[in-house]
Amino acid sequence: MQQALRLAAMGRGRTHPNPMVGCVIVNSGRVVGTGYHRKKGEPHAETFALREAGEQARGATAYVSLEPCAHTGLTPPCAGSLVQAGVARVVAAMVDPDPRVAGRGLEHLRAAGIQVDVGLLEEEARELNRAWLTWKTTGRPLVILKWASTLDGKIACATGDSRWVTGDEARAHLHQVRDQVDAILVGQTTVQRDDPELTARPSGPGPLPGWAGGCDPGPDPDWQPKDPLRIVLDSMARLSLEARLLSPEVLSGRPRPNKTVIAHGVAASRLKLQALRELGAETLQLPAEDEVLALGPLLDELGRRSITSVLVEGGARVHWSFLSQGLGDYLMVYAAPKIVGGAGAPGPVAGPGLRTMDSAWGVRIRKMTTIGADLLVEGDLKDVHRAD
Repeated sequence: MQQALRLAAMGRGRTHPNPMVGCVIVNSGRVVGTGYHRKKGEPHAETFALREAGEQARGATAYVSLEPCAHTGLTPPCAGSLVQAGVARVVAAMVDPDPRVAGRGLEHLRAAGIQVDVGLLEEEARELNRAWLTWKTTGRPLVILKWASTLDGKIACATGDSRWVTGDEARAHLHQVRDQVDAILVGQTTVQRDDPELTARPSGPGPLPGWAGGCDPGPDPDWQPKDPLRIVLDSMARLSLEARLLSPEVLSGRPRPNKTVIAHGVAASRLKLQALRELGAETLQLPAEDEVLALGPLLDELGRRSITSVLVEGGARVHWSFLSQGLGDYLMVYAAPKIVGGAGAPGPVAGPGLRTMDSAWGVRIRKMTTIGADLLVEGDLKDVHRAD
């Protein structure tokens, strides 16, 4: 099963909106077939493994990181393929929560006389597909809050200089994370200050972010970077029409990335919104109060668009909005071994702040990793409302 999970992880960031799935077929103690789901529309993991196993699949055991599907979509049902191949036993790490499956695949296998076991390395399988499971069970994407700060909690100097808080290795790791999420979200102030491209420019498929599980499949020779959907919170549509993320030109030597969505309030200028649309951006109106956009409706809309994960990169007021509206799931903090001081130096979370330490949001630390000279701290925010 560990091998099946490693295989599944090879589809990280490419299977949208499907889950990552790996399959290993064993006969007489020997691996005779392996496979993983590469991307939507391509064969599922079981199909690749059965093709490789051929006749050796008969009487074999199939280890699958997720319950085999029992419905016909863009590909045939995998449960039926396992039955036809004559597999004697199927070991699934977890049940598929998709209503079209939800145990039906396992029932189909049992009805055909195949021995079925469920639950082997289930926790690891759930962690691997955390974003997809969040989307399937809540209808909303997994929300990952990310920032980089010094040890004294500053994201920039009092002068505004912020290049660079972290080292080259940590910034390269962030681009790997961007490459593996469905969307990146920032506020208009961040765009105005930094003029980012918000594209993924990883140097290669190296260390994998902990929010999606710890399975490292190793290098994939066919791997190519991709760009996530870009979202800008801009309640009054103040975004400059000269912003690089709106540029129709080729960015970083690659074709223009996915569309930029400008989320705005009802009071935004109609003329400005039309100008943004003429540059290729999509505008999305959200409820707002005192120029603070309601983020729940945004996440609902992203869920309807099959966006399973959103990386929130700031700024400080945006982080506050997600936290104060109870919408953060996971936290990634790149901590640099630096101290800059300064009463006016900004921190990663703004807003009015909480009144007492007892009311502070707690973080359940999951992982700490040294990346170059910097430290990446990761933890859960969901259902953790107070500090432990």
